[in-house]
Amino acid sequence: MAAKLFSPYTIKGVTFKNRIVMSPMCMYSSHNEDGHIQNWHRIHYTTRAVGQVGLIIVEATAVTPQGRISPMDLGIWSDEHVEGLKEIVNLMKEHGAKTGIQLAHAGRKANLEGDIIAPSAIAFNEESKSPNEMTLADIAETVDAFRKGAERAAKAGFDVIELHGAHGYLLNEFLSPLSNKRSDDYGGSTENRYRIIREVIDAVKTVWNGPLFVRVSAHDYHEEGLTAEDYIVFAEWMKEQGVDLIDVSSGSVVPARIHVYPGYQVKYSETLKNGAKIATGAVGLITSPHHAEEIVQNDRADLVFLARELLRDPYWPRTAAKELGVNIEAPIQYERGWI
Repeated sequence: MAAKLFSPYTIKGVTFKNRIVMSPMCMYSSHNEDGHIQNWHRIHYTTRAVGQVGLIIVEATAVTPQGRISPMDLGIWSDEHVEGLKEIVNLMKEHGAKTGIQLAHAGRKANLEGDIIAPSAIAFNEESKSPNEMTLADIAETVDAFRKGAERAAKAGFDVIELHGAHGYLLNEFLSPLSNKRSDDYGGSTENRYRIIREVIDAVKTVWNGPLFVRVSAHDYHEEGLTAEDYIVFAEWMKEQGVDLIDVSSGSVVPARIHVYPGYQVKYSETLKNGAKIATGAVGLITSPHHAEEIVQNDRADLVFLARELLRDPYWPRTAAKELGVNIEAPIQYERGWI
């Protein structure tokens, strides 16, 4: 049987040449603290495209200055950011990769000077700054910031947009009852906690017709938190709204001890894929080509997201192809060393 990992995958007319995705990973390298692309980003992302990754998703990119995790995060809150983003998109596409960007707001996990905002005025931990509870005006402005970010992502030429609803950042904070203690229309019931996600997706879709992913943390690792079974209803609602794929991660909405092992989050991908009948991406200590192949062959996920392994080996797809007995095309410049 041919390796499914290297079969193409198409969403809304966008075809990835294989099922290997570079997961968004913050580089904290916008050293002028203005959110702009630097030489590091140009080299970092293009190298993975040369390495034959099918889809490369650019790191969490803040839709507002206040929404950065750190002062050195990338930004998409200004039209001035589009030029640099367009440059790295074109560089990646030169080497056959499809391109994505993760639109994000850090919420209470923003490590910045000045006020930070969150669903409720609850700090992440004892060392963290206490956020201001968001007003209805704050919520409306944030929803519109995601819309404007999506509009700029389209102008930059990205193929895919992923909304960051995981890892304890703003959208995840609204979803989880551990971090959302509001008593208005944005808190309490499952429907209310989902409301801002619904509004963000609807707003983004007014300016974006391409593939739309959402990254979720499908387990809070807390007895009063959410589990993957709870996330099935969220995934169903996302599917109804036109989300194409759920990128399934877990944890980080509250401090927790997590037992990690290769593929420890794949079971959550399976739960959402089967429960909501939606395409999913699996992520989490996936390093072995045969493990990645098993995940897609057994329909546990549609795409495999690699993170740290692609930091260690930007040419991991070549390694995987050799192990799985697949011939993949080399950049012409590298042909003499590819065999």
